[in-house]
Amino acid sequence: MTSAPNALRRSESSRHATLDAAMALCAEHGYGRLTIEAIAARAGVSKKTIYRWWPSKGSVVLEAIYEMGRQTANFPDTGDLQADLHTQLSAVIRLLTPPYRSALTGVIAEALNDPDLAAELRESLIRPYIAQFEDRLRRAQEQGQLHPDADLTVALDLVYGPIYHRLAFHLGLPEPSYLDTLIEHALRALAPGGRQAPT
Repeated sequence: MTSAPNALRRSESSRHATLDAAMALCAEHGYGRLTIEAIAARAGVSKKTIYRWWPSKGSVVLEAIYEMGRQTANFPDTGDLQADLHTQLSAVIRLLTPPYRSALTGVIAEALNDPDLAAELRESLIRPYIAQFEDRLRRAQEQGQLHPDADLTVALDLVYGPIYHRLAFHLGLPEPSYLDTLIEHALRALAPGGRQAPT
């Protein structure tokens, strides 16, 4: 007896095919030339199917980035804060280099003029990673590795700011040795012996 087709499995297969197609097309042609029509053709699904799940190409690409980041850019906790920051920032840098760069930078650029996509980017991708960062640094504070009054919002800017500055102004993303230097200087500013934040 033949079992009935599993609609849920079929939908999940189509979703993954769509996300894979969006990322592949971004890598091949750039985010600016990406269209829903091209994604549908590459994924073997209809435009109607895509629009049923996502409101725009930016939403498709954002979910694809989220899926990749969930697998590669989570924040480790080995007990060595400097090493953990290096591991996590290296994963971020990989997402900002080909073949992934066009997808992520394209979504960020489009979000500047699309409030809905900006909110989706912030809530689905940015805030969760900020929360992971703050949780990791809070544990470091509890272990005495950082000053108890270190401002974690400032710490976020100190650690991640240089990467996006160098990306935006085409200065070249940090090589591993330079990344170590950036992290070392940021942690020095947050060290237990540092000056306390003003009250």
